[in-house]
Amino acid sequence: MSRFFGKICQNGYVVRDIEAAMDHWTRVLGVGPFYYIERVEMQDFICRGVASEIEVSIALGNSEDLQIELIQQRNTAASMYREFLDAGREGLQHMAYWTKTYQADFDRLIALGYTVGQQGQIGGEKGRFCYFDTESHAGTVVELSDISGPKGEFFQHIRRVSENWDGSRPVRIAK
Repeated sequence: MSRFFGKICQNGYVVRDIEAAMDHWTRVLGVGPFYYIERVEMQDFICRGVASEIEVSIALGNSEDLQIELIQQRNTAASMYREFLDAGREGLQHMAYWTKTYQADFDRLIALGYTVGQQGQIGGEKGRFCYFDTESHAGTVVELSDISGPKGEFFQHIRRVSENWDGSRPVRIAK
């Protein structure tokens, strides 16, 4: 438990081949099922203060309470994911903390001196997210994610389905 952020809820892996990554997690590690979104619709995405037209695919699955997010960027738009890949890395890029009091937590973290690396929304205002520029070694970028709306309900569904997953249908298309 972080005294600044709370409980780690998600590990985010930036990958070059999301299909191979889903196969690895489900077949080799037995984690799943993964809910796959081929083209995520992001709004108001900003990287390092500049609007960016990022295109990503994501897959979400759970191992108990920990959500595993796989991210493949599909274009060369500015993002912290692109920076990670361009540095020759692939794998754990961030840890996410979830909140239902996004604005208050965001304001508190900014007041503590954290700076924003990238931010945007998925599914509207209650789907906001922010990646703070906290990487002092690979995998330590911190994401703050608002789960007060439909995104949080979707995350709960993924967790429930994972509890009794028997290995069938390892990848499920999400909309």
